[in-house]
Amino acid sequence: MTGLPAVVPHRVTGRRIEVHEPLRLGAGGRETAEAVRFLRECQGLGLTVAWEAADAELPYDVRHLRHLPPPARRRDEPEELTAWRAAHRHGLLYHRRGPDFVSVLDRREPGAAARITLDHPDLLAAFHTLLTPAPLDALAPGQRTAAGLLVAERLALVTDGWAVTLPPRIRRWPVPCTAV
Repeated sequence: MTGLPAVVPHRVTGRRIEVHEPLRLGAGGRETAEAVRFLRECQGLGLTVAWEAADAELPYDVRHLRHLPPPARRRDEPEELTAWRAAHRHGLLYHRRGPDFVSVLDRREPGAAARITLDHPDLLAAFHTLLTPAPLDALAPGQRTAAGLLVAERLALVTDGWAVTLPPRIRRWPVPCTAV
C-alpha cells in the first residue's frame, strides 16, 4: 500500500491492516516514533488497523494519540487504553496543506475544538520534517524551537530525543461527502 512505512511488519487485506508484532509505543526513541508514524499514516488513508500494544503503560499522556487507531482489547489492559478505544473517532485530529501554511483541526478533547494555522517558516519546516520521525538533535536551532512549540500544542510527540508529527493528512474519509 502506498504511503505506509515499511518499518512495521504488516499485511494488507483490502482496507484492513494486520500488524504482525505488538507495537512498542512505550519503548521510546525511534521505535516508538516509527510506530506512531505508521498508525498516523493508516489513519490518514482511512484503513482499519488490527494491532496489539506491547507495553501495558506508556511514559506519556495517551490522550495525545486518541485520534489514532486504538490497540486491540487486552484482558489486563490499563484504563488509559480502554479510554483510548472509547474516545477514538475518525477525524479527531488532522491537517490540510495550503500554499505556505498548514491548517490543523484538533478535536481530541471533548467540547474543545481548536483550529491552528501554521504559517511561520520554522514551524512549517519542523512540521514537515517531523512527518518522518527524526532526532531532535538533527534539527536546525529554529526548527528545534518550533518542534518544542508543536509539542506544547500536542501536535508532535517527543520520546527519548525522537520526534514525530501527530496529525495525519486525511486522504480518505469513511463516508463520501455526497452521502451526508
